[in-house]
Amino acid sequence: MGAVPQRPTKNEIGCRNEYGTLQKAIVCAPRFMRIEKTINETQKHYANENINREKAMKQHETFIQTLEDHHVDVIHLAPSSTFNEQVFTRDIGFCIGKQIVVGAMKSDVRWGEEKVLRQYLEAHDIPYQQLPAASIEGGDIMIDHDQIWVGISDRTPREAVRHLKHVFPEYNIQRLKLNQNILHLDCAFNIISKHVALIYREAFDSKEVERLASHYELVDITDEEQFFLGANVLSIDGERVISLPQNNRINALLSRMGFDVIEVEFSEIIKSGGSFRCCTLPICRN
Repeated sequence: MGAVPQRPTKNEIGCRNEYGTLQKAIVCAPRFMRIEKTINETQKHYANENINREKAMKQHETFIQTLEDHHVDVIHLAPSSTFNEQVFTRDIGFCIGKQIVVGAMKSDVRWGEEKVLRQYLEAHDIPYQQLPAASIEGGDIMIDHDQIWVGISDRTPREAVRHLKHVFPEYNIQRLKLNQNILHLDCAFNIISKHVALIYREAFDSKEVERLASHYELVDITDEEQFFLGANVLSIDGERVISLPQNNRINALLSRMGFDVIEVEFSEIIKSGGSFRCCTLPICRN
């Protein structure tokens, strides 16, 4: 039996990549989740059906239990009836090295979620900063040691990259232009270990795919898996990933590649356009 990872100290923060052992992450329960004003393509598909909150809560609780079973210190933000997308904590901030950056949300439906994060950080004496960019969302930020990949989307414009370069001059910050129908970078690209990344190629032009292929072994997501956000898995430690059971082909492929794929039902929450990575804000990976 492997050794249990040492738990981080109360205020310890630090993320160097997307696949180190996840030790501390911020989440928020989908208690008030609903599709009220459609802000992405997935929501348009489910707008009439909307969200079964009781089912969403149960699925989220199972996800949290899975994280805790793998020794993750889970921090819960208080859900507010004002915010119906609050479950997607990845977007409201991100951690690069020892620095937490609070995001700026593009859609007015999500304005104010950042305040809840700031209140938590201030209450626990955790320093942070906020960029002057008009909008920048954590779903478009992906880190891999000295490399930062930034998805240029409707939510994170090119201007945001300029601000990132000013704050993090020691990093190699690379833009990845997303096709218009892709909400965030992590909906179509996700680094799950030192050498492996999932990709939905239709989200990028061929030159962008070539750039990524020079850094990672790219594992392709099909059109059907893209509908179920197949790339938006959560890496626990570079060997284990949490994934939807609906994406059985990619799960089986990852298993054959040596990954331990932990299947968790999340079908109700993905109706709003986000999955496991979207629902966690890591602030400590070892």
